[in-house]
Amino acid sequence: MTGLTRRHALFAAATAPLALTGLGLTQPAAAQSALQGPGGGLFRRFRHGAFEITTLLAGTGENANPKGTFGLNVSDEDFAASSHAAFIPADRAVNFFTPTLVNTGKELVLFDTGLAAEGILAALGQAGISPQQIDVVVLTHMHADHIGGLTTSDGATPVFPRARYVTSQIEYDYWAGQENEGFDKKVRPLRELTKFVTDGGEAAPGITALAAYGHTPGHLAWMVESEGKLLVLTADTANHYVWSLENPDWEVRFDLDKAEAAATRKRIFGMIAADRLPFIGYHMPFPALGYAEPKGAGFRFIPHSYQLAFEQ
Repeated sequence: MTGLTRRHALFAAATAPLALTGLGLTQPAAAQSALQGPGGGLFRRFRHGAFEITTLLAGTGENANPKGTFGLNVSDEDFAASSHAAFIPADRAVNFFTPTLVNTGKELVLFDTGLAAEGILAALGQAGISPQQIDVVVLTHMHADHIGGLTTSDGATPVFPRARYVTSQIEYDYWAGQENEGFDKKVRPLRELTKFVTDGGEAAPGITALAAYGHTPGHLAWMVESEGKLLVLTADTANHYVWSLENPDWEVRFDLDKAEAAATRKRIFGMIAADRLPFIGYHMPFPALGYAEPKGAGFRFIPHSYQLAFEQ
């Protein structure tokens, strides 16, 4: 590979358009915004029943010590062997931050906001969406890479001026009891605009909360259903397509309750695999959409290619 290092290749893969042009939309859903087709660059769009789903690449980052994050309870040798089998380096990783926009035909519902306003606004801008058009912002949990784009960098100005907010009651109450600058600056001021839900609650018709606790105390995944078609937004249930998804018992540094998080991975992805459901994982390789197949004690990630194009 002349003139192209592994690092350069990984970052190129994170930003280069993927071969998803077969997911063309013949008619946009009836919503406030005219949508433009499958996209490229920082967004991908596909139809899901009567809904349109857009994944938004709000940023990437390099992890120079992935063993310090994943597989805390396994040996360096086991970590290296798993990485080698998956054709990925054991000493470098690229992290993807992928909020998801659901156009129900009546509302634009955004799930999570990335690390900072600049990232989510760039992705939305490429997708032809202004922040003023967002009706609902759902926060799956309160980690900084999910709430960072709620306000401008100074914390003074909401990025989504018309939006109302939905989040887990358990999650909010937990962070409200901590001394956390990000929560206090970005989430706490939105309390009067926020609807609190628990397992089974709705963010909008067809969008239902799934308890996915462990990563954080009130972490929620979400089921998106339209015209009988199901899709799961798994958020941070699994944070890497090999080190978490294939190895659900491997401890993850950022999981607050590591045993519960492992049990949640098995339950949520067990359902996804058994029912052959597509899912979007916040940290999966962009465009973050794929399927899970049982593999040993865990699950193999199967990236989406063109399957959903034939479900019109």
